[in-house]
Amino acid sequence: MSTAAKSLREAFVEASSFLGKLGVAEAASCVELLLQHLLSCSRTELLFRFPEQFPVELAETWRQLVERKAAGEPVQYIIGEQDFFGLPFVVSPAVLIPRPETELLVEALLHEGSRLFPQGAPLLADVGTGSGAIPVTVAHARPAWRVAASDISAAALEMARVNAQRHGVAARVEWLEGDLLEPFIARRIAPDILVSNPPYIPDGDLPALQPEVRLFEPHTALFGGVEGLDLYRRMISQLPQLPRIPTMVGFEVGIRQAEAVAAMLRAAADWDEIRFVQDLQGIDRHVIAIRSRDS
Repeated sequence: MSTAAKSLREAFVEASSFLGKLGVAEAASCVELLLQHLLSCSRTELLFRFPEQFPVELAETWRQLVERKAAGEPVQYIIGEQDFFGLPFVVSPAVLIPRPETELLVEALLHEGSRLFPQGAPLLADVGTGSGAIPVTVAHARPAWRVAASDISAAALEMARVNAQRHGVAARVEWLEGDLLEPFIARRIAPDILVSNPPYIPDGDLPALQPEVRLFEPHTALFGGVEGLDLYRRMISQLPQLPRIPTMVGFEVGIRQAEAVAAMLRAAADWDEIRFVQDLQGIDRHVIAIRSRDS
């Protein structure tokens, strides 16, 4: 695409039209983010600068950015960032891109955790942390809480550490490398609150996924076996190996998985309450299990 003698607004319109004709979802929003990244400016600054001439020296870089998006690459990987709970997180193909629905899980954990531990400092453990969005957000929002997080991927943990440093909570999050609950079991760590957003897409759903998910996001962070439930089974079977069962467990789940995961939790321990949190589409997206702190 040519940017000769074009304003920033004209370049925006041209790129949005180009990507839209290719079937790119939310093309205009993607182009806006790419322009902000290219010019190192905020959305408000970009809107004020729209009448300016497009910088000729950035024309080739701009072409490459738009072509990467045209090829299906997620805009978050192109710009290297995704907002989560009002905080910017560094992301790369080493980690799953944080989703808005996971913000609802964090919101539920913060609310219930404050109710269950009004005077204390509960230990929250995030299993399969990826970019660190959950533990970093919790540590940022609840300075009194203790936070730990695990992942089987060393690359993911390194990125999570970067995000913790970026938001000033690096000294308050303990990072553990290992598979599911194994690092906590081995170290005799007893989380008060256990949270996980594990891979839950059934293996057979691969062909139906959007290309930007199927081709670019890490499959180890997406797929959870034939039914998508393998990681839940393994984690829930490990709960009795912890020094004690957590007071609260919060899982993000896939479509039509909430009841199955709730049944697994009921079989593993006695809970005072198990409830579901719906996402913005009305899907039961999170399973929250709570038990008495004295049991």
